Amino acid sequence: MAALEEFIQDNVRLPSPPGIALRILEAVKAESSSYAGLARIISSDPALAARILKVANSSYYALPKKVDSIEKALTVLGVETLKNIALSFVIAKEMRGFAEGGFDFNLFWRRGVTAAVSAEMLGRSLGRRGDESFVSALLQDIGVVLLFLCRPEEYLRVLDGKRESGLPVQDLERQTFGFDHQDLGAEVLKRWGLPQSIYGPIAYHHRTAEAPEDLRPRAELLGLSDMVSSGYHGKNGSGKMNGIRELLTEKHGIGQEQATALIDAVAEKTLEVLTSFEIDPGTMKPYSQILQEANEELGRLNLSYEQLVMEYKQAKEQAERLAKELGEANGRLREMAFKDGLTGLFNHRYFQESMDRELGRALRYGRPLALVLFDIDHFKKVNDTYGHPAGDAVLRDLADLARKTVRSSDMVARYGGEEFAIILPETDRKGAGILADRLRQLIEGMTIEAGGKSIRVTISAGVAAYEPGAEGGEKSKLIGAADKALYNSKSSGRNRITVVQFNPAVSRN
Repeated sequence: MAALEEFIQDNVRLPSPPGIALRILEAVKAESSSYAGLARIISSDPALAARILKVANSSYYALPKKVDSIEKALTVLGVETLKNIALSFVIAKEMRGFAEGGFDFNLFWRRGVTAAVSAEMLGRSLGRRGDESFVSALLQDIGVVLLFLCRPEEYLRVLDGKRESGLPVQDLERQTFGFDHQDLGAEVLKRWGLPQSIYGPIAYHHRTAEAPEDLRPRAELLGLSDMVSSGYHGKNGSGKMNGIRELLTEKHGIGQEQATALIDAVAEKTLEVLTSFEIDPGTMKPYSQILQEANEELGRLNLSYEQLVMEYKQAKEQAERLAKELGEANGRLREMAFKDGLTGLFNHRYFQESMDRELGRALRYGRPLALVLFDIDHFKKVNDTYGHPAGDAVLRDLADLARKTVRSSDMVARYGGEEFAIILPETDRKGAGILADRLRQLIEGMTIEAGGKSIRVTISAGVAAYEPGAEGGEKSKLIGAADKALYNSKSSGRNRITVVQFNPAVSRN
């Protein structure tokens, strides 16, 4: 998948696998020494060893005798089970260390642990239990975290879109990125060296019908565990749980009482395992308690069917309105983070990030990239003569003209003060020079009305470009070259452009 491969190559923020996780995997692969090697690796981390022993002695495994060492845990639980418990702890701890604003990491891992416990317990009941079901379910949505870490602005917009539209998040991810969190999570775990039995089902847990035949049962188990987790930690928990119970009864032949008991047991075991992961369980309650509270609430309300429908409709409309308002507010906040308040252009920070991204793409695919830096000639004189409000009007009108002059694929930014920058993808220095000179002429011919005065200004510009096979393949060099060209234009009389050819510069007005 080209979009996924390009995303992985573009993003330096993709975390590497934890070192101890790699050592655990290598120890298991070395079959002759896996038992002793795995015990040594786990025991080398006292905190990890203590947490594993806590889980081994919990009611989750219900062992007849207390386990007091990693060696004994290996004997009782087996290499594969202990490996998966250790990997779960290590990866969850590592990924929680990246917490940033706008994303609830605690809820994410609470849902992950619930899904992991659910997959293990449902697998036993349905005869689909596999050694990898716990860790595979725990990490099935790890692509969500990776997308947020790499593209926080874009991913928060995806989440806003989900709240507003109600569409599945994976559909909105594919619209935005060209792939979804299933694809990314499976690919990254594969590159980390985890076995296919873990990453394979993850790629299909939201589209089980597309899974290869050998992966489909495990993918379906992940999908079912995700539904249980969503029921416990999402909205309309009782309604979702009723649907899960009906699914277990009608499709899998489990009686209603048994299904209820099984879903209840998931909550009870999850609450115990969450403490081992040091994750706040929040307000998680067993299904039967959720159902009882919902029924009691309905009894207290004593509403007719028509009243319920009316209130539901009103609540839905209000929720949709609030979601839309929240999306708009979040959009404004994100815009404030990378837009200049006066001109509405992108700010210096966003310019630097865009330069990194566009130059990386130009280098990778062997395509040209041009940069134009320009500033207003004698701008201090404008402020001194007409006042700062008039100077602000000049900056706004000039920014608006620059934005209308470039292509939709180009990016105009306020570089600082009266200085501006234009990034021109797929453009060589000749094309950038033509654009810069056209902009210079347009600005020279414009009249700005401010405070009852007519103001005319000119600009000086510097143009530099990276062209495949030429110099300028570093961001600092490209910006430095454009800056020197701008200085040349100003020292040569202003109202002109200088195009850098990485040999003596050429100037024209």
